Amino acid sequence: MVSLMVQSANMIISPALGAFLFAVLPLPWLILLDVLGAIIGVALLMVVHIPTITHAIEQVHVLSDTKLGLQQLIKNRGLWAITIIGALFTLLFMPAASLYPLMTMGYFHGTVGQAGLIEMVYAGGMLTGGALISLFGKWSDRIKLVLLAYVVIGITIGASGLLPGNQTGFYWFVALNVLAGIATPFFNTLLMAMIQQSYPPQQLGRIMGIINALLSLTGPVGLIFAGPLADAIGVEKLFIIAGVGTLICGLITYLFPQARQYDQHLQPQQPTQSVE
Repeated sequence: MVSLMVQSANMIISPALGAFLFAVLPLPWLILLDVLGAIIGVALLMVVHIPTITHAIEQVHVLSDTKLGLQQLIKNRGLWAITIIGALFTLLFMPAASLYPLMTMGYFHGTVGQAGLIEMVYAGGMLTGGALISLFGKWSDRIKLVLLAYVVIGITIGASGLLPGNQTGFYWFVALNVLAGIATPFFNTLLMAMIQQSYPPQQLGRIMGIINALLSLTGPVGLIFAGPLADAIGVEKLFIIAGVGTLICGLITYLFPQARQYDQHLQPQQPTQSVE
């Protein structure tokens, strides 16, 4: 949870700083600053002490470990369903998520600064959502909050595509993205917590590898179609598709009993673990 909040804070600062530097520096200098930032990051990492953890030496077999992790995930039908639905959500959402600058400057006729503002308010919403989870982090059924996150994200993103393409529409776009940002940690963080509770530590790495692969592979597939679809039907239509698709993913999760009741069966088995 702490890492998510730090990441959100970084996402608030970065767009504002990027928009400011874009206005005062030429593009080659901006690229040079990116390289300089990487050098500073690596240099700081070199002085950080990372403790050595002694553990039993286990030979790694990539193919067999992947197969075993997939088999264990498929056996857990509730989590398998949640993962597949999450991958579908990523596939439908990524085309719109990648085109926020185009939505701001192309559809709403905004500025570079306003494009950075949208990134800031979304990240600020994520920071707020993460803080709410930290303060009120014990729920008897976290799937209900995941379903609520699907609904909020679906409505706010879908409604963004229905706004008028002017500055008034942009102001509503900002407000809707605050709500979408608040809802996002309730999906990501709570899902991660349930995954961590579902398997013993010695199996968790294999399972997490499979889940991350499934969720990550669908993102680039969606990005492939982002540009052509935006040109063909308009960037605002992609937001409508993403919103409706998100609501459908939430509905599928609700209609699938093993997914809807997954946390009710999970929590009595193990004590709640916090996500750092």
